[in-house]
Amino acid sequence: MNSYAAIGRRALLAAGTLLASPALAQRGPRPTLLATTGMVADLVRGVAGEGFNIETLIGEGVDPHLFRPTRNDVARLLRADAVFYNGHRLEGRMTEVLERAATQGRPILAVAETLPRERLRPNDDYPDAADPHVWMDPTLWAECAPAVARTLTRLRPGEDFSRGVEATRLRLARLDTYAREALAPIPAASRVLLTAHDAFAYFGARYELEVESIQGLSTEAEASLANIEAMVRLIVERRIPAVFAESSVPDRAVRALIEGAGARGQRLAMGGVLYSDSMGRPGTYTGTYEGMMDHNITTIARALGGNPPPRGLNNRL
Repeated sequence: MNSYAAIGRRALLAAGTLLASPALAQRGPRPTLLATTGMVADLVRGVAGEGFNIETLIGEGVDPHLFRPTRNDVARLLRADAVFYNGHRLEGRMTEVLERAATQGRPILAVAETLPRERLRPNDDYPDAADPHVWMDPTLWAECAPAVARTLTRLRPGEDFSRGVEATRLRLARLDTYAREALAPIPAASRVLLTAHDAFAYFGARYELEVESIQGLSTEAEASLANIEAMVRLIVERRIPAVFAESSVPDRAVRALIEGAGARGQRLAMGGVLYSDSMGRPGTYTGTYEGMMDHNITTIARALGGNPPPRGLNNRL
């Protein structure tokens, strides 16, 4: 898999150039950028480089669909110099607070909403929105970077963030190449990704995996018994080999599927725990977007019969 290694060298060169940029010599107060999720914060950090305080509102393992901001969270939003959020109803219970922040005159950007609607998937839970899980396709996520750069320019007029945009593009292109090479060997009959909730549609479309889920795009409603029974029938009929839990979603429904399939004579393996709406612990490899996706790609490939390296893309798993 030397193709993604070559891309990686170019990404490191672009990132190094960004950190050495004369624009970083501009001094003054470091603006605070507040991102709702870890995925958004990682994207902003990659474009911004040094010179900003970048904070995340919704912590590790917390489902953004269900997150309710506290008074302190609201104060942080209103205090920040700029706010970045995913949009398309991912932060469904924060809509009023985000709208209030937008009236304060500070830059605020819904990064996923900067993509053309025709590039996005529908949202059955909210017809006025698209499927918000855009970060599951690294190539789409990279396309959000220029809008982040334009928003940062409002805080630092005259500063050039194009190097950060290019470094992000190269880094995510390398991740995409790794995913395609690791997942390609999965046999046709096993190319079914069964997950706790419908967060992987963009991932499936990009890497030619059929995606089935117990819950819909939002996790606000529990999976019904009828839905679980229908999924068990599908597992038995299709002989689906594995189901994947998610770090930010309770695994009750996943366990029910395993038991239900077993009662009908079909062994359904636990393929692993994936990161969907939340990254890993801050300060760890899976606490970065690249690490989160590396973990997901490698875990899925290993469980379904792909060909991933033992410790993933960067030998850090």
